[in-house]
Amino acid sequence: MTFPDIPVPLSDALDAHGYTALTAVQAQVLEPQARGRDLIVSAQTGSGKTVAFGLAMGDELLAEDGTLPPPATALALVIAPTRELALQVSRELAWLYAKAGARIATCVGGMDPMKERRALNHGAHIVVGTPGRLRDHLERGALDLSALRVAVLDEADEMLDMGFREDLEQILDGTPDGRRTLLFSATMPKPIVALARRYQHEAVRISTAGEDRGHGDISYQAVTVAPAEIEHAVVNLLRFHEAETAMLFCATRDNVRHLHATLVERGFAAVALSGEHSQNERNAALQALRDRRARVCVATDVAARGIDLPSLSLVIHVEIPRDGEILQHRSGRTGRAGKKGTAILIVPFPRRKRVEMMLRGARIEAEWLSAPTPEAIRLQDRERLLEGLLQPVEIEDDDRALAQELLAKMSPEDIAAALVRAHRAKMPAPEELVPSNPEAQRAAQAERHRPGFEDTVWFRMDIGRRQNADPRWILPVLCRRGHITRNDIGAIRIGMTETHFQVPRNVADKFASALIRTANAEGDDESGIRIEPGEAPREAAREHRRSGPNGGSAHGGPSGGKPRPHRKGPPNGPRG
Repeated sequence: MTFPDIPVPLSDALDAHGYTALTAVQAQVLEPQARGRDLIVSAQTGSGKTVAFGLAMGDELLAEDGTLPPPATALALVIAPTRELALQVSRELAWLYAKAGARIATCVGGMDPMKERRALNHGAHIVVGTPGRLRDHLERGALDLSALRVAVLDEADEMLDMGFREDLEQILDGTPDGRRTLLFSATMPKPIVALARRYQHEAVRISTAGEDRGHGDISYQAVTVAPAEIEHAVVNLLRFHEAETAMLFCATRDNVRHLHATLVERGFAAVALSGEHSQNERNAALQALRDRRARVCVATDVAARGIDLPSLSLVIHVEIPRDGEILQHRSGRTGRAGKKGTAILIVPFPRRKRVEMMLRGARIEAEWLSAPTPEAIRLQDRERLLEGLLQPVEIEDDDRALAQELLAKMSPEDIAAALVRAHRAKMPAPEELVPSNPEAQRAAQAERHRPGFEDTVWFRMDIGRRQNADPRWILPVLCRRGHITRNDIGAIRIGMTETHFQVPRNVADKFASALIRTANAEGDDESGIRIEPGEAPREAAREHRRSGPNGGSAHGGPSGGKPRPHRKGPPNGPRG
């Protein structure tokens, strides 16, 4: 198939690469009103934007006959935030401009700068690099931008978030005034708008976010869990899906480190990517994913930029993204090139309303589910195991001979059972989770009214239904804050602004002391919830008057001292 509006060398390259049609962003940058103009393009990850700006700058680089001048000073400059993205862009432009004979120089951190300077001195049509390394070559005089015709800022929002504003400004200030500037960004915060206003002239705005909204090849799911069981939910989701490659997103490098250690401890082949890792460590982690030595990558948003893993089919948002655009950008790591992908948000019970609003704003239809149970995981394991063992394989003579020896000593059923057990032993064990259905929760509540709670002390928490209080996440909080078990917690009464619960009198002193030690007035998690001895709720007090004393009060319970200042509201994220 030919593309009549595209220069012949580029059209032939698209044909050779298997293109039958252009994506939305690729078609729009070639519209008549966009040709020769500065562009501000909002396009999601996986939308083909690298090829889009490669096609867009073709008019500036190629002559009418589709040829390029001899390589000398750079005609086009592409700036990307990370080494991986810059190398990926360089590879894409290499095949797109191969038939035109373009020479491309790549300048990124972690590579030999002397080799890069020699490549620049020999001449290049297109230079691709990261801001810091390009600025270094510019200051040393190795990079000459005096003849530049087009500049491209790829993932501009991330470059600003990573602190490259000064580098970008110095590089762009060193380019000719008549150059064309193409700004590509998944999101458009105010700093990007200010950058465009300074370095662009009457730019044409192109947005394909609405057309690609939610990525048609991505299935979105929202899994509700108790705040204390986020990591357990991650384990069960990984075991349930058994994706060839999965990427888990956390908000901070500390959380990446903690979750990565947790998964490795449980037996997952996992790697981590965050700002604290060196370039060599990043390269080793990515190579392990490509070689299938690792199947899980725990990363921050910034560290995952520019990573292209064709086998990635599962994205888990361990921590809720700030907004819908970041949600889609994270999720866009999967569901590429016509392949199906799954994006899962782990939603603590108290934050469901916020996530529902974010999904509505992003026009994403997500299926709300509970975390997979061990029974569901074992059923999936059984089906996968049967499917794998029934696949035809080539058997060597030595293997047949060993099989004959085994058959002489064991029955076929015992051999098959041993094989199944060996396969299952390689899999991490699933986790038991708090039931998320109301019927199971009521059954659990009824179970707590058992012998041993005839003499109890009432405590109170400063959260209630208004703060989305729910026994499913309150129970783990009480256990962790008070250093007790679920068996030590009796009735729970949730009111509009506070919650009351029972603790046996014989553990009340220990419980109250632990509450003081684990309190943190400035804590962003459950440590900021105020828990103290309190009176029985009204309905319990009426029951007390009818049937006699069966519990304690603030006067009969332990003394917890003067309460600390506290932050209202339920926990809102994973620990660590």
